[in-house]
Amino acid sequence: MAEPSLRRSITVTQGVALYVGAIVGAGVLLLPALSATRAGPASIVAWTFDAVLGIPLALTLAALASRYPNAGGAATFVTQAFGSAAGTVIGWFYFIAAATAQTLVALTGAYYASSYLGLSRAVTFLLAGLILVIATVANLRGIKVSSRLQLAFAGTVAAMLLLALLVSLPRFSAANWTPFAPHGMGEVGSVAVVIFFAFFGWEAITHLAEEFRDPVRDVPRSTMISVGIITLLYVGVVVATISTRTYGTDAVNRTVIARLLANGFGGPAGTMTAVIALLISLGTANAFVAATSRLGYALARDKAFPAPLARVSARGVPAVSVLVVGGYATLGVIVGYFAQWGPETLLVVPNSLVIITFLAAMAAGVRLLHGRARILAGIGTGLCLALIPFSGVVVVIPVLIAALALLYRRWTKRPGASDGDEEQQNPPAAEPSAAAHHQE
Repeated sequence: MAEPSLRRSITVTQGVALYVGAIVGAGVLLLPALSATRAGPASIVAWTFDAVLGIPLALTLAALASRYPNAGGAATFVTQAFGSAAGTVIGWFYFIAAATAQTLVALTGAYYASSYLGLSRAVTFLLAGLILVIATVANLRGIKVSSRLQLAFAGTVAAMLLLALLVSLPRFSAANWTPFAPHGMGEVGSVAVVIFFAFFGWEAITHLAEEFRDPVRDVPRSTMISVGIITLLYVGVVVATISTRTYGTDAVNRTVIARLLANGFGGPAGTMTAVIALLISLGTANAFVAATSRLGYALARDKAFPAPLARVSARGVPAVSVLVVGGYATLGVIVGYFAQWGPETLLVVPNSLVIITFLAAMAAGVRLLHGRARILAGIGTGLCLALIPFSGVVVVIPVLIAALALLYRRWTKRPGASDGDEEQQNPPAAEPSAAAHHQE
């Protein structure tokens, strides 16, 4: 009897929902007003610029995922381009970054909600744990259940953000766009660096490419649709924020979406903020538990992680990997509570690892892709190199994790096995399809 394997069930619509959930995170609650406070109406230039620059990253990752539809995601691309040792390191980088980020996502959503609902610190951390439990249980039920739940989360959040724009239209004033750059255009550049990380998340869904019904066709379609939706939502909210001058103080900046809705409909802005924050954090956690658990499964399948993570249940779910990701993030919440940590304390880990993962994936794209796709990968590589000095990388973190990854790889390597042997352990990623070649 054949071993259970991952099931191809993700549709284009579900793919879009997963993308939106992975990218539209807690930053949308704060960054539109914060960027306008720092750069004035000229902040719209920074948002538009970043949205355009994010396209090469998104399309390069989509091209790689459709060419190599594998749960390993960036680790698979790097393995194909630079060998299994490099792929193992990048796999460890992203797994630890994404699993740690789940603690941060849950705590951020819980902190936002608790600050407006008047919850105690203990209840706040319990709420963060509940967010992770819901995401973990949904993923244990299967990617179909997780994707359907994601549709509900992403659809509701997108509707709220779009509604915030629409109900603000009667209060738009051209006068609020002057002076356009009160602090000079130089401030626009520094704001662009800060908000660019709001467009990260494209890499997460590459780990689910193996479960799309038709990866070659559906991954690029999902990506293109998502690029349009996310750009509309982000830029739309920023336009509404500037046109109604809903920014300028910490209190306003932290509740900008809710204030736009409350000013249009009436009602308590704080309660709306709490609801939006919880929905966003639930959607983000759900998408990333799905993606990170598939990476854990792929790494274990390729002997780069402990073997139990490669077990797949009868539902086609890497259940052990899902539990490890959910358990790791929940442990982070527990440790954070007793160690008196907040979300910002944990930020250094994903900040130090994700940008390097992006850079490695873009460099792999330069080596593996052709034609326009290679040009886009080159642009993405240059962009990542430019962002590294501003990304908060703490060198000791990637160095330490790389050393651990290589030591584990050396410890588990079979006697007599070569890198070439290991790279052939994963047949689905070995040869891109003819359709993928044609698409490039």
